[in-house]
Parts: sequence; C-alpha cells; structure tokens
Amino acid sequence: MFRSALDALRRGISKTAAAVGGGLRGVLKGKDLDEDLIDRIESTLVASDMGVRIAREVVDEVRRAFRGGTAKRGSDAVGILKERLKDRLRGSDLSLAKVAEGPTVILVVGVNGSGKTTSVAKIAKALKDEGRSVLLAAGDTFRAGAVAQLEVWAKRLDIDVVRGSTNADPASVVFDAAEAAIARKADVLLVDTAGRLHNQEGLMRQLVKIRGVLAKKIPGAPHETLLVLDATTGQSAIAQAKAFGEAAGVTGVFLSKLDGTARGGSVVQIREELGVPVKLVGVGETPDDVETFDADRFVEALFESLDDLKE
Repeated sequence: MFRSALDALRRGISKTAAAVGGGLRGVLKGKDLDEDLIDRIESTLVASDMGVRIAREVVDEVRRAFRGGTAKRGSDAVGILKERLKDRLRGSDLSLAKVAEGPTVILVVGVNGSGKTTSVAKIAKALKDEGRSVLLAAGDTFRAGAVAQLEVWAKRLDIDVVRGSTNADPASVVFDAAEAAIARKADVLLVDTAGRLHNQEGLMRQLVKIRGVLAKKIPGAPHETLLVLDATTGQSAIAQAKAFGEAAGVTGVFLSKLDGTARGGSVVQIREELGVPVKLVGVGETPDDVETFDADRFVEALFESLDDLKE
C-alpha cells in the first residue's frame, strides 16, 4: 500500500545516518576495538535519542564480543550493532487494519505541531492510490485553521470531508462522519482529531468520548489508532506516546518529520518503551512522502556510510 523504497528512506533519514553512521566512521575506520572506542560508540547512539538503556544494552553485546575475542575491528562492532537493532525492531505487523465489511475506521491522534493533519493527508492519498474510497472527518474543531488545512488537502486529493462548525463538539462531528461513511459505503473513514497536549486531561477525555461514539456506530471501531509523533522532538515524544496510549489505545505510530532530524534513533526507543510498532514514517513535505517502516532497511541505511570499513 505505502511505498517502501530504499532511496527515499535513505534521503529521509540522512541527518540521523550522518549523526550515527557518520559519527562512528571517524571513530572506527581502520582501527582496532578497545574499551574507549566502545564507550564512544555508546555515546553516539545515545545522542541519536535511542535511549541510554537501549544504547547500553546494544553496545554491551559489542563489549562482550570484544572481551571474548570475537570482535576485534570496527567492522565487527558495526555487524553486531546492526543485528541487535534489527532484532529489537522486527516482529510487528506493520500493515494497517482493514475490515471485511463496512468502513475501516482509522483514528489519528497527536499533539499540536506534530504534523498530524499533513500526515492524515499522506495516509489518505496512499489509501486512495490503492483504489480505496476514503472519507475524512475533521474532528479538530477547536482550531479553525486545522479544519481549513484539512479541507485544502481534501480538495487537492479529491476526497470528501465531513466538518462541523468551529468549536462544535468533536464527537458530534465524528458521529456525523461515521453515519456518512456508512451511507456512502466508504472503504475507509479517516478521523483527524484535535492536537491535544498530553497533559490536558479534559482533552484526553474527549478522545475517549470520540472512541466511544465510533464504537457505537461501527462495530470494532476504531480499527486502527495511529499516533503521530514529531521525530524532531526526540525524548519528549516518548512521554506523549505513553499518555496517548492510555487514552486512545494506540496501535501504531506515524513518525513525522523524520527527514528533519538527527535524532531518528527514537524509532528504537518508541518500539521498546511502548510495545507498539512504528508503522509509517514521514520523509518529506509532499503527500507522497510517506513510507512503510522497514526495520532492516532502516538499520542498513543508518549504517550505510560504514559499509567500507576494512576488516
């Protein structure tokens, strides 16, 4: 459904790859491993927002191999890092939910400024390109600008959108959208929600209310709840994700703005801390700039600049 092109992913994580692979290159190229170099590997991974615990555990594998005599050169260390990171990121179903009958409901949540509405547009275009009929619900009624932005995207993509008046009850807009999706026999109802701040309990309760409305109108809805996280926020994204997970039942993460940060290592921490996969990544500004997350491709691209390390 979504693209998974290696070249696009390379471009999308170029800043993170420069920080991780590029940062390690000068440390490891042509050198024998020692304890000091291994500590510097750990520091480089921590700087990418992979998380202190995860970086330490991954690098401990290198340290054990070094002390056991099986890792002697920089290329040995890189090989171990790749495999351990792939192991931590693999094993999740990255496909979006798709029900056999009635509209599939995808709820999209996230804080203000995360790129949520643009991410909704990217998902909508990918679904439409797949041949599925999509209806958008403009549930962010607290900001007129958010509704207007979604309507602009809807017009560009030739996709219908259900909206309410400014400051209308978001749950009532979602109710109307669910009825419209059923009546029009839409394949997918894609629901944009208010850019809730994770410390605003009232807004979180509104999100729970929206989920209840959807469940009453469409069996099993929402079938997918995607949390949009801004990759440039690094560690703070984890706190947001935990709060939304409790209120929204998040099933997957859309990591936006990955092309704009050197802290893309947060992908690993999100997977570890939340127990939900990063399903999609935003790697640019156009509606086509969305990729299915692929663990092997991500890790290979991360360390690509180290491929020529000498044995």
